[in-house]
Amino acid sequence: MSAKSPVVEYDFCATRFGDCLVARTRRGLCRVEFTDNDRARVLARLQAAHPGAELRRVSLVQLADRVFAAEQGGDLPVDAAGTPFQQQVWRALQRIPRGATRSYGELATAIGRPGAARAVGRAVASNPVAVAVPCHRVLPAAGGPGGYRWGAQRKTALLDWEASNPA
Repeated sequence: MSAKSPVVEYDFCATRFGDCLVARTRRGLCRVEFTDNDRARVLARLQAAHPGAELRRVSLVQLADRVFAAEQGGDLPVDAAGTPFQQQVWRALQRIPRGATRSYGELATAIGRPGAARAVGRAVASNPVAVAVPCHRVLPAAGGPGGYRWGAQRKTALLDWEASNPA
C-alpha cells in the first residue's frame, strides 16, 4: 500500500450479543458487523467496501464498548458509504429512541417518502453499522421481529436489552 492509501482500522470484539467486527476510518465508524464465527468472510466484506484501503488491526475494544453501552445515544460519528437515500434512512434510524421501534412505513413517512416502505426496507437491510445505526429498531407492521441480517433471535435480544436499559 502506498503512503496515501486510506486506512481502515478494525478489531474483532466480544459483545453481549456475540463477536463482532468494529471498523473505523478517520471520520467515524464504517462497519459494525456480527461475525458469527466467520471472521474471514466479514473481513473480506470490509476490504470490498473499502477497495484500495489499508486494513490495520488495532485495539478498538473501547470503541466497541461505546457502541454497545446502555447509555450510548447515537453520538458516535458514522462514516458509512451509501446512496443519498440510504444515508437519509440511516440518519432517521439514529433518531429512533432507544427502547422504541418503528415500522418500515412509519420510517418511510418520517423521511417524507410515505410510499417507499419497501425501499426503506432495502436501505435498512444494507446498513453496514449495526447497533450504532439501529436497524434492529424497525419491525414489520404485521408484527413479529421481522428480518435481521444477524438473526431474529439477536434482534429480539437487542430490543429486549434496550427496553430494559432506556436512554
